[in-house]
Amino acid sequence: MKYKIYKDNNPIMRKRSLPVEMPLSKEDRDTLDFMLNYLIKSQDEEYAQKHNVRAGVGIAAIQIGILKRMFAIYYQKGEDEIVQYQLVNPKIIETSIKKCALENGEGCLSVDEEHPGLVHRYYKIKLAAFDALTNKDVIITATGFDAVVLQHEYDHLDGKFFYDHINTNNPTQVLPNEEII
Repeated sequence: MKYKIYKDNNPIMRKRSLPVEMPLSKEDRDTLDFMLNYLIKSQDEEYAQKHNVRAGVGIAAIQIGILKRMFAIYYQKGEDEIVQYQLVNPKIIETSIKKCALENGEGCLSVDEEHPGLVHRYYKIKLAAFDALTNKDVIITATGFDAVVLQHEYDHLDGKFFYDHINTNNPTQVLPNEEII
C-alpha cells in the first residue's frame, strides 16, 4: 500500500467523511494498520530523515484520500505509556466547559505553512468509537494534550483544520478559564 499525504489545499480535505460500514472490511483494517505504522515510523528520526516525512501523532483517513470516518493516533506519553488507537466512526459525546490550547500552537501533516496562534479546544472530552486495535467499542475520556489530539483528528472527519479555530483578529488571546498546555 502506497499513499500520499493530501495537503490542505486539496478540495477533498474540506469534505465530510462518511461512516465506515461495520464489521470492518479487510481493506479498512489494512488502511488503519498503514496509518498507525506511518505514525510509528514518522517518529523514528532516522526513518523520517531518510524518507523526508514529518513526525505525526495522528492521521485521519481523509489525509490519505480516503473519505471514511476513521483515524489513528500514536505517541509516547511520559516514560512508559504509549497512547495508540485505530478509531472508527468516532463521536464526541461529552465536552467540558473549560477550554485549553497548546502554548506553541498545533501542526498538521497536511499543513505546510505556519499558522501561529492559539487553537481553542475543549479541555476534556468523552469520545465513543470502535477501536480496531483492541477490536472493541470504547469510550475514551481524555484531558489536556490527549483531548487536543483526539479533537484535531476528529475535525478532519468534518473537513476542518486546526487553524479554523484560531481567532484571526487576536490569535494569541487566552480565553477566560482556558488552560495553556
